[in-house]
Amino acid sequence: MFSGASALNLDAKGRIAMPTRFREDLRAQEQGKLVVTVDIQSPCLLIYPAEEWAKVLAKLLKLSDLQPQERAIKRLLLGYAQDCELDSNGRILLTPPLRQYAALDKKAMLVGQLNKFELWDEQTWQQQLADSLNLIQSDGLEASERLADFSL
Repeated sequence: MFSGASALNLDAKGRIAMPTRFREDLRAQEQGKLVVTVDIQSPCLLIYPAEEWAKVLAKLLKLSDLQPQERAIKRLLLGYAQDCELDSNGRILLTPPLRQYAALDKKAMLVGQLNKFELWDEQTWQQQLADSLNLIQSDGLEASERLADFSL
């Protein structure tokens, strides 16, 4: 399970180095195979270990090609999906369309989300944090039935 936020730099070729603390697990469990795609609700990328991506594919297979919204989701997630593998230095290469979608230039934030990572432009991530705090403070935890009895 992945957690924590890490500041990363994109190199001139569009590669990011996965944080050292995740590399061993990714190589052991997935032989370093990952899938990168877009987040359909936020301007960031999603990075899945191959096994977790297989679960997403199973869900996508159940969606209809005749229902416009379901087809649109399939087009975006599958159209942008990129298979990649950690190189010997723990880096992955992000294609130009993926970098453009998330407005990635130099500085990025990799955020663990249990079964996947989110990859954000650093400034966009800072704004997302502020927006998330405002949402929680204004709506409170009672706004969601599942959060009503959530405590830390």
